[in-house]
Amino acid sequence: MAETDLERFVEAPGRDEKIKEVRKMIDAKGIEYLYLQFVSVTGKIMGKGIPADHWESVAKKGFQLVYGATVNLFTDRAGNYLGYGPEAAELIGIPEPETFMQLPWAPEIGRFYCTLFRNREEKENPGGFLTADSRGNLRRMHEDFKAKHGRSLRIGTEPEMMWLKFDENGQPRDGYSKPFCYHIDQFESLRPVSMQVIRYARAMGLDMIQGDHEDAPGQLELNWMFDDVLRNADRLTTYRQICAQVARENGIFACFMTKPFMGVSASGCHHNMSLWRGGEDEFVKCGNNPDDLPGMAENYMYVRGGENTFMPDDDDPQMPGKEGLEAIGGVVHHLQALTAIGSSTVNSYRRLWDTGFWAPIFADWGFQNRTTGLRVSAPGRFEYRSVDSMVNPYLMGSTLLAAMDDGITNKLDPGEPEERNIYEAIKAGKQVKKLPMSLGEALEHLEGSEVVRRGLPGEMYRLYHEYKYDEWARFMSTVTDWDKDTYMECLP
Repeated sequence: MAETDLERFVEAPGRDEKIKEVRKMIDAKGIEYLYLQFVSVTGKIMGKGIPADHWESVAKKGFQLVYGATVNLFTDRAGNYLGYGPEAAELIGIPEPETFMQLPWAPEIGRFYCTLFRNREEKENPGGFLTADSRGNLRRMHEDFKAKHGRSLRIGTEPEMMWLKFDENGQPRDGYSKPFCYHIDQFESLRPVSMQVIRYARAMGLDMIQGDHEDAPGQLELNWMFDDVLRNADRLTTYRQICAQVARENGIFACFMTKPFMGVSASGCHHNMSLWRGGEDEFVKCGNNPDDLPGMAENYMYVRGGENTFMPDDDDPQMPGKEGLEAIGGVVHHLQALTAIGSSTVNSYRRLWDTGFWAPIFADWGFQNRTTGLRVSAPGRFEYRSVDSMVNPYLMGSTLLAAMDDGITNKLDPGEPEERNIYEAIKAGKQVKKLPMSLGEALEHLEGSEVVRRGLPGEMYRLYHEYKYDEWARFMSTVTDWDKDTYMECLP
């Protein structure tokens, strides 16, 4: 009988040595319990916990969990489980020893990322890779992209979020600071929070590079160095977990909702991306003692060097080279469908409608032009702006790869860069496609895009569409305070 994906994964060369290395770290650090985590279709952390005594067994055999855990185990409007019913099989989660990390706030706990597989007893494709695994899909799609084009995707994300106070009813409400962008005094007011986030982040392999107070109440942006698309997505997920923990420690609330307040900026998560040939992994200690790391060394690796294929070919520093233009042509052509991934919630579109705050609502590009959905933020780097704080970075990475693959394969032209304010350009007669302005409209564009749906392979598109269409339907069927305020006293 042919070897399964699961068997090849577990028997991969060098894996046994890594499993033994993790055991040594568990014993030396007094680790008592292990979190085995994966990422759902919305980017939520899911998984199981086990006593550390059972590490070797679970490393070989994995753990079982219902398929529906990949869809958050939530029900739809009719009360049926989204994605998979109770009759579905159970997935197999296999921890990746190279991702082992001691939690800095709970040193008795170790954490792993896992790859998901179909059950060994499934009638169809037993032990195959589970396509409901957004993280596993991204890894495999990136490998295929590298094999086809000889280039790899590096991404740096700019995660904005807000720190809120609790009101007298225990509900998060007001921002912890005033909405003054780049004011050091407001940054200082959140220093106990931001410094604790930075300490934990550096311990866990995030090479922190800068931060600032943004222009919404309690809004901070803390950045780390760009890297391979999968590792960056892991670090963004880790960053969110860190923020949630720091909020618990300080009695405040870490808010990743895109737009909790009108009249001030929403929380974006711009993706700065570039395609590279070559490069080597380098160890970055991030303030840790290299002889006594809290996690496996792979957590502290960043890819360095190589050739950035987005760099200009000639003397014009504002015009990317031919290879970069083709890749970005794919993204520009598919921006409307990509919006369903980057702006993934009903609330996301509050950000796009509040156009006084640099909302990127047009499918165009330019150099340092914040009025377009895509801009050259520096030579050799494109910034995708229609992405917010609720994004699943694994789905964003895989769909960007699908769009870039189409651009390179079919040599798509992104058009001339727009140097004007896009609103002025439109007044002057320029015809520009607008991004979808609601989740429902975005889902229609996604449904109609064969290319972007390639970034949601196997079961993933069905699950994402089912989950998000139910979210849209719930919103459309809900009577809100706005409805009551607007229509309650009407005499038609």
